[in-house]
Amino acid sequence: MKIIYNFILTAFLLATSSTFYAQETPQKWTLEACIQHALENNISVKQTQLDVENADIDIKEAIGNYLPTLNVGANNQWVSGLTQNITTGILEQQVNRNFSVNATSSVPIFNGLANLRQFERAKINRLASTYNLNQIKDDISLAVANSYLQVLVSKQSLIVLEEQNKVTQEQLKQTQALVDVGSIPEGEILEIRAQNADELRQIAIAQNDVQVSLIGLAQNLLIKDYENFDIADEDYDIPITEILEKTPSEIIEKAKQERYEILVAEQDVELAQKDLELAKSQYYPSLNAFFNFNSRESNRENVISSGIDPNNPTETIGIVQNTGDEVVRPNFLLETVSADPFFDQLENNYGYAFGLQLNIPVFNGFSVRNQVARSRINVERSEFQLEQIELNLESNVYQAYLDAQGAAKAYEAALQAVESQQTAFDYAQERFEVGISNGFEFTQSKFRLTNAENQLIQAKYNFIFQIKVLELFFGIRPVEY
Repeated sequence: MKIIYNFILTAFLLATSSTFYAQETPQKWTLEACIQHALENNISVKQTQLDVENADIDIKEAIGNYLPTLNVGANNQWVSGLTQNITTGILEQQVNRNFSVNATSSVPIFNGLANLRQFERAKINRLASTYNLNQIKDDISLAVANSYLQVLVSKQSLIVLEEQNKVTQEQLKQTQALVDVGSIPEGEILEIRAQNADELRQIAIAQNDVQVSLIGLAQNLLIKDYENFDIADEDYDIPITEILEKTPSEIIEKAKQERYEILVAEQDVELAQKDLELAKSQYYPSLNAFFNFNSRESNRENVISSGIDPNNPTETIGIVQNTGDEVVRPNFLLETVSADPFFDQLENNYGYAFGLQLNIPVFNGFSVRNQVARSRINVERSEFQLEQIELNLESNVYQAYLDAQGAAKAYEAALQAVESQQTAFDYAQERFEVGISNGFEFTQSKFRLTNAENQLIQAKYNFIFQIKVLELFFGIRPVEY
């Protein structure tokens, strides 16, 4: 389980390697404030939030598949040579400009329920993205809580060392006074001086540990102002919780309902099933309704008739071969006029078409069948993945439960050890003050007390952390999101 926690923390540090603006004013950060700040600024959270926004767009796109489409186009071109007259449809040698406009609309009537399946899939994907976002927030909350507790451990250890050194300093003064008046030999003070020097060394190391742990927490929060960053000076008691009274089976059952990795895996199964339904929809025919409107205009001059030529009312167009008779036709006077106005031509030349379009898949090189087969495989893969995640969850819950039970026992043992060592130290101090024991025995007793107090601090905050891990499996989170 510790490997999992270290992996989560490492992943969090890598994901948040970028930096943000530092806090402008110093403040004491509480655990809740640290977690909230991390959730608001973590890059992984922001990236996953983009996935949620993208899922919202997918839903809108799926809704749009039900709506008609409308496309409008226009074309304006200059032609030269033998081309079709856009207004008469006759091939002519010409140099002119042609303009056309069209509008096409279509609406799906039936497409094998693909639109419905796509809409359902988009909603499932949106839910899965939300679960994935909350899972990342869980991991970040746990990582920040671990870093925060490490700062508390470092600070509490420093306090213990400083308090113990005050006792040593006082004992050093008293011993020096006894040496000065000749009550005890000077050799008795040497051990206490050595103990004082060692304690000062430990204090310096502890002070550095505090700064290192604060910098680590600040980096998790993407805060660069390390000098002014500090956490609130508050002590955390062992939380009152009923989580340790639960059985592992109860926690596992609750975790399967609350843990986001399970919820994400379940949504992945549903997504794979929807993909299978979408693939099968390609077996069905599709029916679409369409409507098209078009019109055209040209700047080419028009040739019109102004009546029969009175001077030459007919013209010969041929001769009958057998009889020699002439074949004539009326001889009209032709007049070239400019093109009609732009909008008049568009109004006079418009046309439209509407109807239904049916597409029936008959043979497509087995592409649909292969896609359906791949989708079935993906369904099985997602189901196996869900089963594996459930097995991992059971293992992690059992490990967290045992860790919490062990941490509780270690904390109780550490409490008893401190009580015993405190009693032993008080006795050793009394013996030393009356001259029954020497400085070495006194410093050894004091060292054991300091070590027991440090172990109690470690055991206490490790117990708190293990409780939070177990509560997280049970759906109890440090902050709401």
